[in-house]
Amino acid sequence: MEETYLLNVEGVRKKILHGGQGELPKLQDGSKITFHFQTLKDDFERTVIDDSREAGIPMEIIVGKMFKLEIWETLLSSMRAGEVAEFWCDAIHTGMYALVSRGMRRIAEGRDPLEGQKHRCGMGNMFDYHSTGYDDLDELQRTPQPLIFIMELFRVEEPSAYKRDTWAMSKEEKLAAVPMLHSEGNRLVLCKEFGQAAAKYQEAVICLRNLQAKEKPWEDGWLKLENLVTPLVLNYCQCQLELGEYYEVLEHTTELLQKHNENAKAYFKRAKAHAAVWNEREAREDFLRVAHLDPSMAAAVKKELKQLGERMRKKHVEDRKRYQGLFQPPQGP
Repeated sequence: MEETYLLNVEGVRKKILHGGQGELPKLQDGSKITFHFQTLKDDFERTVIDDSREAGIPMEIIVGKMFKLEIWETLLSSMRAGEVAEFWCDAIHTGMYALVSRGMRRIAEGRDPLEGQKHRCGMGNMFDYHSTGYDDLDELQRTPQPLIFIMELFRVEEPSAYKRDTWAMSKEEKLAAVPMLHSEGNRLVLCKEFGQAAAKYQEAVICLRNLQAKEKPWEDGWLKLENLVTPLVLNYCQCQLELGEYYEVLEHTTELLQKHNENAKAYFKRAKAHAAVWNEREAREDFLRVAHLDPSMAAAVKKELKQLGERMRKKHVEDRKRYQGLFQPPQGP
């Protein structure tokens, strides 16, 4: 088809390779765009840099969530569902491509896209390490140049039409999602679906932690969110106790107690985890701390200490028998 220019976009040319269907999509913040793409150099060989089809998974971006290659939203907004188009983009639009490609390649390799980065913006990390870890991307980083993008648009979904990942939610959406996730986790616990319940509690905690990151620690906004986080973490730890993930319980309860050192429930769950992995002294200390902080739990503590004593005595007897067998002289013929 004939080559056309995108209106009001300097340094971009579009060629439609296969026509799409329907109207142009109406993008809004939170819309999800699903597409395949191929990135080529603007050289004689049209050297391929990336091809999403090789990974076998289409690319997805969420509109308005600061995707580093802003021009892609503009390109995709000019396409209809099912359309395949080729875009030539000048270097003014492609300067961030090396960083974007690095993240996508790491994900395709099953690696963390932020692995090795400091807590800084993407460009800052580039200057820190001087390399993306890929020779061809390092070349693009040193010498920004025009690129060709061939895109096939599959669909555009409105925010309400799909289950949104936590990172893609607004502040209000995250706050609204937390009680729903909490309630669903509780329902799954009653059904003894502890693994699924733990996932719901964890998702709710992630929502709140993301919001907390934008607040000043220990100020009112941060504390209100922390009060919501604490019971979710405790519920998560209870599920992990049921699943036998005792060391994970030790990790999360210890982290919680570093901030809230008078939380009797956190001490109780940590004590049970210590007892499960034979840390007798630590378990007794935590159980006694529980009884001191919350006398109403004294009966439960007494029961747990009795069970702990019986288990430890049984273990000592078994250990003695095992060691005696190791050091007995062999019997004669």
